[in-house]
Amino acid sequence: MLKKIFCSLVLLCLLSFSVYFWYQLRYSNVTESSRKVLLSSLKDSQSEDGLIKSGVDYRGIRLELDLGKENLTKENETTETKTHELKKCPDPSPLLVGPLRVEFSTPVSLDTVRKENPGLQEGGRYKPHDCVALQKVALIIPFRLRDEHLKFWLYYLHPILQRQQLDYGVYVINQDGDNTFNRAKLMNIGYAEALKEYDYDCFVFSDVDLIPMDDRNTYKCFRQPRHLSVSMDKFGFKLPYNQYFGGVSALSKEQFLEINGFPNNYWGWGGEDDDIFNRVSSRGMSISRPDSEVGKCRMIRHERDKLNDPNPQRFDRIQRTRLTMNTDGINSLKYEVVKVEKDPLFTKITVDVGKP
Repeated sequence: MLKKIFCSLVLLCLLSFSVYFWYQLRYSNVTESSRKVLLSSLKDSQSEDGLIKSGVDYRGIRLELDLGKENLTKENETTETKTHELKKCPDPSPLLVGPLRVEFSTPVSLDTVRKENPGLQEGGRYKPHDCVALQKVALIIPFRLRDEHLKFWLYYLHPILQRQQLDYGVYVINQDGDNTFNRAKLMNIGYAEALKEYDYDCFVFSDVDLIPMDDRNTYKCFRQPRHLSVSMDKFGFKLPYNQYFGGVSALSKEQFLEINGFPNNYWGWGGEDDDIFNRVSSRGMSISRPDSEVGKCRMIRHERDKLNDPNPQRFDRIQRTRLTMNTDGINSLKYEVVKVEKDPLFTKITVDVGKP
């Protein structure tokens, strides 16, 4: 009697193991493509927490779905871990070389600049691959009919900005039409348009004809608004006056909003830089600068642009900055985008800024 019971138990165990191995063999052969089909077909049957709704019988398929989810989760965790493993870039960057030779006698082509900067992404975007940049910087260039100058700017600045280990994008804000030039309004537009593409926290506003002569002059933001073009060859490598804030300047997003951006009503040459200085000082901020050696830069010589004559109203407007800055600035900015062009070296945004 006991012998019969023992034999029955052995047969029952063998049968159970056979069913188990058949089950594993049957469902372990589900291909990756099959899993994707199953995931797609079950998508509508899942609740917000990712569980199969009750009352739906998928039998062995459910096991495969759960395994697929587990694998996807592990892959995501691996990717996130690799991202977290990157450390912040050091400050200052160890790639800097110091003083640079800058000359404009030999023409450059955009094709040459593209070939020499293979790490750039569409629109003139770049970020370090081996560390996390300390700042996300948008470089804003007010522009009209300066194509040759732009080539030099791109030729020199892209390598400098990459050595400075910045997460940056270059935006050329091109004024459409032949109305009087409005540099400050173009810079406001650059700020607004750049933020539509990326979460920048620093904005560097640069004239297209100014090139730094030392890559230690980092194009980034500081605790106070930063004046970067401290000693220009145009002025004998000296600061023309203490309140000068022209050429190249940097403001964080918070600083820019604190002064309500730049004025929109300076048509023609001159005045807007002094207005911006008044805005900064009226908010209790001060101008920071690199020393005169690090802050050296060269200007590409040129004649003053047509339709950019001296602004006859600039002196009166400068005197009234504190009265107008709360209503004239980024909060009152109006313009129309005409065209957006993406090049590996820059994003060019042509805009209609209106009339004086």
